[in-house]
Amino acid sequence: MLPYHRAAVALRKATSIVVAAHVRPDGDAVGSVLGMTLALRACGLPAVPTLADDRPPPATYAFLPGHSLYVPAADLEPPDVFVALDTPVADRLGAARPLMEASSEVVILDHHADAQPYGSHFICDSSMAATGQIVWRFLEALDVAPTSEIAQPLYVALLTDTGRFSYDNTSPAALRAAAEMLEAGVDPAETARLVYQERSAASLELEALALSRLRTANHGRVAWTYLTDEDFSTTGALPEEAEHLPDAIRVLGGIDVAVLLRQKAEEVRGNLRSKTGHDVAAVARRFGGGGHKAAAGFTVTSSTVPAVLDQLLPLLPGSG
Repeated sequence: MLPYHRAAVALRKATSIVVAAHVRPDGDAVGSVLGMTLALRACGLPAVPTLADDRPPPATYAFLPGHSLYVPAADLEPPDVFVALDTPVADRLGAARPLMEASSEVVILDHHADAQPYGSHFICDSSMAATGQIVWRFLEALDVAPTSEIAQPLYVALLTDTGRFSYDNTSPAALRAAAEMLEAGVDPAETARLVYQERSAASLELEALALSRLRTANHGRVAWTYLTDEDFSTTGALPEEAEHLPDAIRVLGGIDVAVLLRQKAEEVRGNLRSKTGHDVAAVARRFGGGGHKAAAGFTVTSSTVPAVLDQLLPLLPGSG
């Protein structure tokens, strides 16, 4: 716990703190940031959450405590301490990176196996199922008593990064942390409902569109589909409402890997999900991306969906 305590000491001395996560934040990124912000504020520390993207915080997580506290990075001054969560490389801090670079100290909490050390206090534990699980452990170093308000965003971080506790990163330690969060006051049924069962009609239209294009490749071992900017405009779906689409593809029987590609202007963003142990993070790194063994992503500039597929499918199961 020594690295945790050193980071906690730096935070306790700070007169200003900014907390951020990676661009295009998912449940772990949002949950970790809000849980950490609320924990620091419980210590009397002036923590402010911000985003790596120049857009509003994901509306899909508006029910979480602290969601209204987000401040755009452009409206903030460099803090004494900048906290980066669930962000394995500094580049993924996007619009928040200048704040990080101008701060006096930088605390990193992350769980990616391919994380590249940066900052003053770099804490990375790839055995943790989610960065939210690391923040939960960090509460002890801060000497913060867990409340339901702090626990709920961290539970969402853990819930989403384990695929509702169904992925192979669902360890005994992850389940113990989840149980502790329930003991702190989290309602698991209500939280699951808010995350997974309160979707907009537009998001369902977007999913139907993606599934209507679903194809298999590599002798049936890979399922893939794609979306375009026009699809979001036509349906009215928000970008964050596509977060769970890779899992909608992943349920197809008989496949090893699910692929969702999004054509955004002249770049293609790829999301990969593995069902049977294929290391999709290693595949994503071939395109300059990364992630976890079972869930990873990448971005290719100046390309198209067919061009990316031509390069991607030979790297996935069943291509031989």
